[in-house]
Amino acid sequence: MVTGWFTGEGDAFRLLGTRCSACATVFFPREDAFCRNPGCPGGELAEVPLSRRGRVWSYTDSRYRPPSPYVSDPELEWQPYTLIAVELESERIVVLGQTVPGVTVADLTVGMEVEVVPGVLNEDAETTWTTWHWRPTGVTA
Repeated sequence: MVTGWFTGEGDAFRLLGTRCSACATVFFPREDAFCRNPGCPGGELAEVPLSRRGRVWSYTDSRYRPPSPYVSDPELEWQPYTLIAVELESERIVVLGQTVPGVTVADLTVGMEVEVVPGVLNEDAETTWTTWHWRPTGVTA
């Protein structure tokens, strides 16, 4: 999906953020140019792997086909998906993403533990575009 936003496979899959050396603020999506903390004089930004687990902060579902530039085949029936905002365990920042396929809003509660796993954003005969998904802990699908 976006180069440099995640790394690894399986249990080693992690989102990548950046941490400012001056104020210790962590950013996701990553920031490579300057510290976005308005109260910081600025420091060096270092890549850091983010927590694999967090707690559901909020969630909803997408029941309509988004407008362009979202890419989807208008000939296929629209398949709703679940969006989830997760507060990361260590960093305490909120990261938005989709749940793994098959997890619906009926399966989620605010505060439940979830983990980040690799997912497929889109694929064709030549390419699979990888992204991240959130999965309730203890679920293996």
